[in-house]
Amino acid sequence: MRFQTLSSWLQWQESLNPKEIDLGLDRVATVFKKLNFSSQFFCPVITVAGTNGKGSTVAFIESILKQASLSVGSYTSPHLFEYNERIKINQQPVSDAVLCAAFDVIDNARGDIALTYFEFGTLASLVIFKKFNVDVAVLEVGLGGRLDAVNVIDADVSVITSIDIDHVDWLGDDIEVIACEKAGVMRAHKPSVVSIIKPPASLLKYAAENNVLLNCLGQDYLYQGLANNRWQLKAANLFLDDLPLPNLTGGIQLQNASAAIMAIHLLDLLQTISQQNMADGLQQVQLAGRYQQVNAQPQVWVDVAHNAQSAKILQGILSESPTAGKTIAVVAMLADKAVADVLQAVNSQIDYWVSSGLSGGMSGARAMPAKKMAQAVRDVCADDKLSVCENVTDACKTACNLATKNDRIIIFGSFYTVAEACAYFKQLNKH
Repeated sequence: MRFQTLSSWLQWQESLNPKEIDLGLDRVATVFKKLNFSSQFFCPVITVAGTNGKGSTVAFIESILKQASLSVGSYTSPHLFEYNERIKINQQPVSDAVLCAAFDVIDNARGDIALTYFEFGTLASLVIFKKFNVDVAVLEVGLGGRLDAVNVIDADVSVITSIDIDHVDWLGDDIEVIACEKAGVMRAHKPSVVSIIKPPASLLKYAAENNVLLNCLGQDYLYQGLANNRWQLKAANLFLDDLPLPNLTGGIQLQNASAAIMAIHLLDLLQTISQQNMADGLQQVQLAGRYQQVNAQPQVWVDVAHNAQSAKILQGILSESPTAGKTIAVVAMLADKAVADVLQAVNSQIDYWVSSGLSGGMSGARAMPAKKMAQAVRDVCADDKLSVCENVTDACKTACNLATKNDRIIIFGSFYTVAEACAYFKQLNKH
């Protein structure tokens, strides 16, 4: 084995192909074949693409299947705290030893092909799912869809959660082009769940040309909120009534939960899942960083919102749950995001801003410097409504010092922002 520790493997992977994102299937497909895999995987596969809502949708699928005693492997990215979170068996991150063994298998098979960090992770997930002989594999697209490494596998059911502008440097700023990239995970004569009321024309065209069995929200399936915190889902040959609200905050989570249930339904697995399994799966789902409370006094919430669409969702959550005091925002973002659009989307709910830079690590080259972040925030607020900090830890301290009894703090802008904030409050609450 080339390395004995996970950290050594990951550090080496970053240097082997230093491009953080290098879209294309040639490298990963070649090694995939050398591993004796075929595009039709050994178990049913659900592939989840979309700008926002992918992680939540995967979490709902995992939770419901686990309640029905089906074993499920999931692959998601990025991670919040530890790399192991990316590959889970029955909702539990795999161990360092399991990851190292999978990396060794891939390293021995790849020859001189310089796989990227993400491609190593994708192939490792497939090796691990085969090792654990899971009943269902759930793969989250990292970026786009058509050229993303997970697309080396043919999905039995694909899900497209939402489409908005993000990753402009790689996918551009044209919704129709972005939609076509995401549609690339669809397969001919296979079902696809499109969790969008009015899908872009390019997606519909792609689906028609490739004989995809489309299931679109608002046309082929509907969800509706009921009284007493219940809801229902209707589709052809499917009617689920009196479902409990999911254990994730925000009305958008019904959209994600309904897409997850539809994916399970289209895999013909619902006959093995009771209504109680479904209810328990919805109520016991957990996903860090999605409007998650991390401190009680002062009240502190974190959210990984990092594009205009997710910021609008966050704005809606803040609006629907008003506080007696002020709302103080801590924000740090990556420079390749539509920072102005994000800030504008949530600004109506913010009384005071604390801007921050990001620490090093994988965010380093892409992080927006503290000074530029402060300038972006100044464009949406007055100078006396802003404090400027160099890093997220200092920004958290500043926000807590500013907060009075009835105030709340919301920390958002990127996965890196939330990870650093969570680490700070975890340490704080130890004392």
